[in-house]
Amino acid sequence: MPGASRWIALSVALSFYHAAPRYSESAARRAASQVIQAAAQPTTIQLMTDVPLVLADGMVRRDALRGQTLLQPTTFALHAGERVAITGASGSGKSVLLRALALLDPLDAGRMLWHGAAVERTAIPRYRRNVAYIRQRPALLDGSVEDNLRYPFELRAYRDVRFDRARATSLATQAGRADDFLDKRASELSGGEAQITALIRVLQLAPEVLLLDEPTASLDPASSLAIEALVRAWFDADPGRHASIWVSHDSAQAARMSERHLTMRAGTLDEITAPMSAHQEPAP
Repeated sequence: MPGASRWIALSVALSFYHAAPRYSESAARRAASQVIQAAAQPTTIQLMTDVPLVLADGMVRRDALRGQTLLQPTTFALHAGERVAITGASGSGKSVLLRALALLDPLDAGRMLWHGAAVERTAIPRYRRNVAYIRQRPALLDGSVEDNLRYPFELRAYRDVRFDRARATSLATQAGRADDFLDKRASELSGGEAQITALIRVLQLAPEVLLLDEPTASLDPASSLAIEALVRAWFDADPGRHASIWVSHDSAQAARMSERHLTMRAGTLDEITAPMSAHQEPAP
């Protein structure tokens, strides 16, 4: 940051000049020159910016009716720029984890932090606006694709923004849809088109985090690749601000869509240190 360094140098020089009468103007100028030269050199000073976007601190979920712990005490941090994949057997707790991270279900213990601050009850709508959950089977309203995309803007949490049809059309185009896609009836959409609609509905709202719960599990290969392309384009548009968690049973997809791999086993989240191969089978 050369500009910031020069500003600091000049401030130091002024402190020399104004601190006491014994510092002459020429001495102050010499001091400024020395500090500016030092500021131009590589520095090891680092700004403390490594605060997770999302931090789950001792998070627990239980099924009170069955007396079963669905999610064991879990502490997990997701930083900006991270793409995480979670694999595991059916019923291991992957969806429970994602829904808990999205604060869609109440926590039985622990707390959620967003940008280093605990998420209080009144802040949950704003948190969910930025930490978006994408379910495996999308829920669409009657009407057209555009009607579904306009719906969030009717909610109180999004009344400060307006629907942008050009932006929505651009996202649809990125997913390989035709120009008239927004005019199609929701009831006539294929499973892949319905999931694309649900994803665009979220992406247009500019979330920081995507929590993707097997979003392509029931889709054909072409639709799966379209969903992947949309998520990848969203992430690449601002990797310093975005992060994602992708739950998948497809090891090749998990490898494509992440650099960090976690597994779930009986409600326990484990980190896998070795990078996941596209040909590796997910942990049972």
